Amino acid sequence: MNRIAKLAPDGRGGPPLHEILLGMKLYRTRTAIVAEHSGSLYEIQAMSWDEVVAREDLIGELLDRIKQSSPTNDPPQDFLPPIGSQEVWAAGVTYFRSRNARIEESKNAGGGDFYDRVYHAERPELFFKATPHRVVGSGAKVAIRSDARWSVPEPELTLFISPAGKITGYTIGNDMSSRDVEGENPLYLPQAKIYDRSCALGPCLLVSEEPLPLSTQLSMEIRRAGKTVCSGETTLKEMKRKPEELAKYLYRHNTFPQGCFLLTGTGIVPPDSFTLQEADEIRITIPPIGTLINTVG
Repeated sequence: MNRIAKLAPDGRGGPPLHEILLGMKLYRTRTAIVAEHSGSLYEIQAMSWDEVVAREDLIGELLDRIKQSSPTNDPPQDFLPPIGSQEVWAAGVTYFRSRNARIEESKNAGGGDFYDRVYHAERPELFFKATPHRVVGSGAKVAIRSDARWSVPEPELTLFISPAGKITGYTIGNDMSSRDVEGENPLYLPQAKIYDRSCALGPCLLVSEEPLPLSTQLSMEIRRAGKTVCSGETTLKEMKRKPEELAKYLYRHNTFPQGCFLLTGTGIVPPDSFTLQEADEIRITIPPIGTLINTVG
């Protein structure tokens, strides 16, 4: 049982069990850092986002700061991505559906076998995704490359990992990708993945000492002119690799003084006939965390 559960009221109007187990939500906005815990909102006093989140006992840190704050009735708004100076990395080919898509898109370039081998290998595929200035939050615009013909969102559970390598939080990530660029040659992966506004995180950081259950659902809906043009869903149990395994490999011979974000791969892949257009709205939902909403622009 986590530390929040130990501090919760015992049988006299305490928070619901799902709130106890899943910890609290931490929002970064233009004016404040706001914690949501047991149905109440608290403004966290801090000099910076990094000052708060880069702690090994993040739950304990937040509980201590909540004790020093008074509840507020103002809901979070003007969301910023829940990131300070952290790097964003990503894992690939962690779902069978993603493996198949990568093989299909790169078959004419001779790279299809690469992805099958990665899927079955002991070592996962890990790659750099974004610096903070390339990341947008919920409500902001993501971008598609002007030199790409086939662009898709990739909805992903995203880990927040402490400087010592402990998973202390979760958020929702959108790994915007240019499938035709990557499919032309696997060595073009950085150009297909890394560009301004190619990554979205949010709407909050779910801080928890308990891992998300494998039954956790992840869904995506893409709307165009008010109509749904693409949708899909999966669960974490479809992941071939455990989040702890991915974090362990990322931290081999790498240091992250303020922690790091790691996108864990996608199990929802739009059909090959689909490509994003300007003004499309992308909605990615993981129920314990919320919904990350972005438009293409």
